[in-house]
Amino acid sequence: MMQPLFILTCMRSYSSVVSAMLGQHPQMYGLPELNPFLADTLGGIIQKLQNSRPQGLSGLLRTVAELEYQEQTAKTVHQAHAWFAKHAHWPMHDFFAYLGKKVGARILIEKSPTTAIDERRLAQLHHQFPDACCLHLVRHPRPTCASICELQQKTSILTSRRAGIPADPEQLWLRINSNILRFTAQLPPDRTLVIQGEQLLSQPELYLPQITEWLDLRTDAIAIAAMQHPEQSPYACLGPPNAPFGHDPNFLNHPHFEKRPTKAFRLEGPLEWQPPGNSGFSKATIKVARMLGYQ
Repeated sequence: MMQPLFILTCMRSYSSVVSAMLGQHPQMYGLPELNPFLADTLGGIIQKLQNSRPQGLSGLLRTVAELEYQEQTAKTVHQAHAWFAKHAHWPMHDFFAYLGKKVGARILIEKSPTTAIDERRLAQLHHQFPDACCLHLVRHPRPTCASICELQQKTSILTSRRAGIPADPEQLWLRINSNILRFTAQLPPDRTLVIQGEQLLSQPELYLPQITEWLDLRTDAIAIAAMQHPEQSPYACLGPPNAPFGHDPNFLNHPHFEKRPTKAFRLEGPLEWQPPGNSGFSKATIKVARMLGYQ
């Protein structure tokens, strides 16, 4: 089995569009969110998602519908439920081996933000895929936290105490990125790469070749051009009613890529989503953000 590529990231950090872009490279295959390390087996993962956020099942169901039954419809999603019941005992490594056989000699890309929320999940990633490469996808904490706060006002997904997710956007950003930095520091240098999402989306012709070269994949113009069409992913649209998501809904509704000019954000200054008079980001957040190249 080809070793997968794991995109480790905080939510609201462009992971949907970036993973779909990379997945259009001829030698890669972008998956929707599988939430692969919530439990030890497929059955455990599905049970946990059913109990906490059923919409998180969409990625798993759409993947099996697409690769096992060749289309994503309400009928094939129903069949996918039965498929998972039959293979509930599988650890995630076995599931990835199955997916690898389906996609051929291509690198699977997985990007679930749930992976880095808990260091135990990162340890499970390393245990099951000790030779995998990890791309640390980052975004400046100010727009990330503002986006998380906006989402929190619309949904309870990111405030679930049962899921162990901090309600404060800054603490969420800090915890996830700190977990990733500690984890990737233990990996061989050639198996981890940090990319600022803002830079990648503003200069894809510069950063996409860097990623593919790091992975020892094609860097020719045809491959780079293909990656600028994430809308061609089979998962870059809303799925059937019984499995509609798998990526960020905003991306699913508007999957076409357009270059995004880089906006300047400051680490200093009060936080717009906090009450007036707040003192801004903590010293710990500023320290981690500067380690990641932000000012």
